[in-house]
Amino acid sequence: MAKDEFRCSHDLRVRWAEVDMQKVVFNAHYLTYIDCAIAEYWRAIGLPYPDGYVDRYGTDLFLRKATVEYLGSARYDDRLSVLCRVASMGRTSLTMQFEIWRADDSSAASPLVTAELVYVNVRVDTSRPDPLPEPVRDLVRAYERVPV
Repeated sequence: MAKDEFRCSHDLRVRWAEVDMQKVVFNAHYLTYIDCAIAEYWRAIGLPYPDGYVDRYGTDLFLRKATVEYLGSARYDDRLSVLCRVASMGRTSLTMQFEIWRADDSSAASPLVTAELVYVNVRVDTSRPDPLPEPVRDLVRAYERVPV
């Protein structure tokens, strides 16, 4: 995937507490970085979480599947850019794609991490799948650079 397909980017710096004995970021922390980027995505489209989404529509997005590929390693004090986009929307599902790059390495040919997360939109009161609200779909389509 090309970097320019992503409109949402969240930058962060690796903290000492996030590295393991090999002095690289412990693998589970990449999902935390992704979670931070998702929060920025919702803010960017005008639906800050949870007020803008959960409170407005009475639904929430439950994570159904996470696929992460580790292609390289970040280290303490590296500046990272977490790229985030909605790749597809089903009737009740939303698939998001991510790439994590070392921010100060413009010569890198590939990201350190790629990931895909699949969410299901669920009614808060019943915990049952519910169609993605049409206003949410409209905001996502208006925001994304690549048709969804």
